[in-house]
Amino acid sequence: MKQINQKMLSNTSRYAIRAVIYLALNEKDNQKIGIKQISKDLDIPTPFLGKILQTLAKHKILNSTKGPHGGFGIGKDPRSISLMNIVEVIDGLDDFNSCILGLKTCSDDHTHCSIHRNYAALREELKTLFQTENIGSLADHIKENNYSLAL
Repeated sequence: MKQINQKMLSNTSRYAIRAVIYLALNEKDNQKIGIKQISKDLDIPTPFLGKILQTLAKHKILNSTKGPHGGFGIGKDPRSISLMNIVEVIDGLDDFNSCILGLKTCSDDHTHCSIHRNYAALREELKTLFQTENIGSLADHIKENNYSLAL
């Protein structure tokens, strides 16, 4: 099951979620956190993380400031940012809407692959989970349990 869970999200989406949670946990008076600090604390390569954070800023999930005292911060209330918001920006929604086996038959309204009926319910549960879980509650849970976001 662990293998399936790790493959459900791309590395990019997982890094994006971790980075947004990190920013929610470290938010103080709208101060920005520099990319090098975020990269170091999360053990994510700086250039890769920079592209991810710029994409999230472009979609207003984060905000960014350039310059020597610049960096990134949460662009809105962390409780209003669902996991689905982040995954949609980073990877799109194909994994939540397409055939698990990658077959074209499932795109037809009348013909579906052999696993479609069983997977459809699970996919809907996953969609609901990703739509309802939010960064604020995840950050609270991490803080309460003293978890680390580093690998």
